Amino acid sequence: MANIVVSPMTFEPVYEAQAEIVERKGIGHPDTVCDSLAEELSVELSKLYIEEFGAIMHHNVDKALLVGGVASPKFGGGEVISPIELYLVGRALSTKNDRPLPVEEIAIEVTRNWVSKNLRNLDPDRHLIIKPRIKPGSSDLVDLFLRFQTKGEVPLANDTSFGVGYAPLDELEKVVFETERLLNSPEFKEKHPEVGEDVKVMGVRIKDRIRITVACAFVDKFVSNLEDYLSKKEEVKKEVEKLAASFVKGKFEVFFNTADDPQKGSVYITVTGTSAEQGDDGQVGRGNRVNGLITPYRPMSLEAAAGKNPVSHIGKIYNVVANIIAERVVKEIEEIEEAYCYIVSQIGKPINEPQVCDVKVRTSRDIKGIESSVVRIAQEELDKMPTTWKRFLNREFAVA
Repeated sequence: MANIVVSPMTFEPVYEAQAEIVERKGIGHPDTVCDSLAEELSVELSKLYIEEFGAIMHHNVDKALLVGGVASPKFGGGEVISPIELYLVGRALSTKNDRPLPVEEIAIEVTRNWVSKNLRNLDPDRHLIIKPRIKPGSSDLVDLFLRFQTKGEVPLANDTSFGVGYAPLDELEKVVFETERLLNSPEFKEKHPEVGEDVKVMGVRIKDRIRITVACAFVDKFVSNLEDYLSKKEEVKKEVEKLAASFVKGKFEVFFNTADDPQKGSVYITVTGTSAEQGDDGQVGRGNRVNGLITPYRPMSLEAAAGKNPVSHIGKIYNVVANIIAERVVKEIEEIEEAYCYIVSQIGKPINEPQVCDVKVRTSRDIKGIESSVVRIAQEELDKMPTTWKRFLNREFAVA
């Protein structure tokens, strides 16, 4: 039995506090681009290793840097003058019996495919320079990895670290999450092709009043002039207001591209639909946590989950599993309104034997009556950890 602790929440609920802040960065935001590409690379390397070795070998490709380009957007269509540079950095096994493996080739292919699929107006051939910088891993971590892979044993934690999760999402968190999802949905792009993928949503609640601020890159070739931009901007804003009304019970306001200065002709238009073309850079780990949100009023880990190996890297596995435990506790135990989960590893120890798995619950009932049910759920999820990597390879978890 793992070191599972169940305790009552003794602090004020976030949703009842005087103020709250929630943020989500969309798929075209430079930081999210880096996260997404790092994770895609990890998935494809894992598949390569399974094909070559029969198991996932040591790798951590969780460092990526996007260096923004130079562009000249204009109504009706501008141009990218200097391309975006993307560095994919990390450690990975690159040989088998002295035979080189196509690690850097996979990095380039993964990037091209992902950009083509997710950033409609960014041409990976003309607008992007891909620079893989992937080197062999440290001998001690490779050895730690092989100690369980070759014996078929439970993976050993590659770090002393922690993961956190919580459930359920509150009103502000839901509306922020769903606003970005709406604007970047295929159906919305079909209706509003002028809306780019670089979307950032910031939600602020002061007492019972919610303010939603959206920064959304417009694609210049779908906007003919300033009047057309302002008209389309207003249409999109109304769509966001309609969505917000379905989630928010009280008063709310929506603000859209507030840096615009129409009198000076300064508005948020881009050639490619992302600020990465000019004006913004990106890096792994600066974006959404594994639940898709940035929530300073909730427990958060600074770990970048994207790109880490899915077998033994605690910074990835524990954050996802902590959320799963919290979600199951709230869903399956009727008396529990809210749950937080904290899990801490110890390097070199089995990943399913954390130093502590602390589940905090909010309930009006005596905690002793539900403690065993919480422990059972937590233990079940810890027991599944040795095979959680399969779900990462199936892309069941969004880590960006």
